[in-house]
Amino acid sequence: MTVKTRWYETDSRFIPGHYQPATLIDLALSRDIDSHRLLRGTGLFHEDILAGQTRLSPQQFLSLIGNSRRLLGADDSSFLFGQRLLPGHYGPASHALRHAQNLHQALDTMVQQQVLLSPLAAPQLLLDEHHAYLYWQDTCGAAEQWRFLLEASMTSLVAMSQWLSGQRLPWECSLSFAEPRYVEQYWVHLGEQTQFQRPLDMMRIPREYLAQPWPGASATAGQVARQQAQQQIEQLGFAASFLACLYRYLQTHVRQAPSLEQAAQAFAMSPATLKRKLHKHDTGFQQQVDLVRKHVALYLYQVKGLNNDEVAAYLSFNDAANFRRSFKRWTGSTPNLIRQLFSGG
Repeated sequence: MTVKTRWYETDSRFIPGHYQPATLIDLALSRDIDSHRLLRGTGLFHEDILAGQTRLSPQQFLSLIGNSRRLLGADDSSFLFGQRLLPGHYGPASHALRHAQNLHQALDTMVQQQVLLSPLAAPQLLLDEHHAYLYWQDTCGAAEQWRFLLEASMTSLVAMSQWLSGQRLPWECSLSFAEPRYVEQYWVHLGEQTQFQRPLDMMRIPREYLAQPWPGASATAGQVARQQAQQQIEQLGFAASFLACLYRYLQTHVRQAPSLEQAAQAFAMSPATLKRKLHKHDTGFQQQVDLVRKHVALYLYQVKGLNNDEVAAYLSFNDAANFRRSFKRWTGSTPNLIRQLFSGG
């Protein structure tokens, strides 16, 4: 089976400079950062961004984030950036978010229009009987900028849902890294339920909050905006990144555990070309396979309620000990401890 789709890569120039990048630029300028220093090495000029014609590649945007982090040198930069991100001023996609009738519609809009609303971090939504779960996928190899993006992405959702719902929603955030020295920023912007050293960077909320109506939404305006945003995506010619397309392919075939050669054939390219593309995105084939297996295993444990042997069999592990070792490598946790992620234990 050949994957018939177009995608964007880290050097594809399609992100309007006056959208998400301008939000970060304005934050830096408000703290008296010189625009020339801020844009050094990005190939960008502030005058061009102000003219509204500049298109950035993810690579350029990540370079801008790196400069901002270094020059701002503040623990709250990612959180303040996140507070300004959503609904944003990004045309029809932002209007669609602004007029979401409830949290579920807002989350669906974020997922479907990710290329317009969150080009560097793709939100993924999962539901079980009691909770909705949201996690983000690195679309273009953010490397050392990923934590900044993750903090901003989580903050953007907490801030937007509070504004549009008219109340502070009970989001619970789990993060895979150790508690940082600036933990108070997490408490202020993400809530005091934030937990660290968990197997997955993830947010969850009780399902009953998904359908609660949001005041001020216009169903007609929202529907028209979603249609217009979809037309924009069709004009772009792609809705997802190369890494996201590979992720979906590996997820679909996770039980067959495709090899590098099989994946390359599915994408109609040579194994060497696939390797080069992955290297360009600061990753490798085995890293992507492990990421997909980790996410599928966590889904099977929590949503499907499978036991260790069943998860191991689903992922085509014939040896239970080999599965436990692999799972520990993926998550930093043993299968028997994994339920702590979801139970809050």
